[in-house]
Amino acid sequence: MHDITNTSKRLNESLHLPVLVIIEPLLLPRTCILHVLRRELDEVEILDMATVQGLDCTSARDVRLVMLSIANKPIGDPSVEDDLAFVAECCPNAATVVLSNHDDEPTVQAAMQRGVRGFLSTSLPIEIAVAGLRLVLVGGAYRPLSVAGMNRIPDFEPPDVRALAPSYLMGEGTRVAIDRRVTDLTPREQQVLAELELGLPNKLIAAKLGLSESTVKMHIQHIMRKCAAHNRTEAVLRWRGRLPAQSRDHDPGEAPMHET
Repeated sequence: MHDITNTSKRLNESLHLPVLVIIEPLLLPRTCILHVLRRELDEVEILDMATVQGLDCTSARDVRLVMLSIANKPIGDPSVEDDLAFVAECCPNAATVVLSNHDDEPTVQAAMQRGVRGFLSTSLPIEIAVAGLRLVLVGGAYRPLSVAGMNRIPDFEPPDVRALAPSYLMGEGTRVAIDRRVTDLTPREQQVLAELELGLPNKLIAAKLGLSESTVKMHIQHIMRKCAAHNRTEAVLRWRGRLPAQSRDHDPGEAPMHET
């Protein structure tokens, strides 16, 4: 009886979680993606389906993101455009991420022009794909930074602060202003922060800037302290002047640092 009660409780809690939907026709890759994302994104419920028609069953759910696999198809393929239209119709409040076997500039541009909020290539490392999904989930937009073209800065739109900030930070009448300490960032810290905006993990930031991972982590800790931020995303938002400085009673130098 106790097990039944716990199972019922977990099911009821899952019904109130925001939902991420994976649409992939092939069972094996769909199952692999599902397994990885359920491990990495425990703040959302993740559903999987073979076709967009399965979205009809999600009308009562809070679908925040739909990841649509298009494999080798071009964005302009009629079937892809029909699928994108169906997703928009069934889940008007959800962001769409395309998973493609291609990562060429025309394909990425064509996807973004159609309102896609994220573009993931199957050639991306899994940690970058997960970071891109996190970015889209909080209101941002993501497109890949190819290893071959690391000097090319990809398009990025910062997350909507309303999706992230606690209510006490965004009270009515609050005038959002950048914290003065953010202007104290060193040139190297500004370079690292620019890479954080792209959702890159420490390993790739280190490779791109020619630094060690420990040095990158040190710079991130300094950035978070100077921005009065508790995590990387909050530091990016403060840098862009979209969050007010959080009032604290202790010295900023003693701020707790989350694991990066």
